[in-house]
Amino acid sequence: MISVRGSIRGGGGKVEIPLGPLIDMVFLLLIFFAVTTSFVKEAGIDVQRATAATAEIKEHAGIMIGVTPEGDAYFEGKRIDLRSVRAHVERALAEDPESGVVIVADRRSETGAIVTVMDQCRLAGAKSVSLAAKREEES
Repeated sequence: MISVRGSIRGGGGKVEIPLGPLIDMVFLLLIFFAVTTSFVKEAGIDVQRATAATAEIKEHAGIMIGVTPEGDAYFEGKRIDLRSVRAHVERALAEDPESGVVIVADRRSETGAIVTVMDQCRLAGAKSVSLAAKREEES
């Protein structure tokens, strides 16, 4: 602390700023931001979504699966076999049972691949399976 009497009398002692509480506060802020940050899970591929006039914005899309025009499925940035979609969705639902599945399919994707992915998601126990689309005014 600063001594007022010492500075008036000309003592001119060395003034120190305590860094301990400052470092503690920085660590507390770092922990606060790390805990409150929401991490976005992506399907892992860049697709051209189809447009729809009735597309709705979903607030919480927990599990995202991408489908390419070639019929390949992607989960968390990795290519997976269509037959293993069920196992991946079951594992993700074990972590968060209330999360829904959003299928992000390219507009040129084969319907058969999309239906297979939707079927595998429902067999895994997903309560909500949606197909991602853009609103017409976004395109």
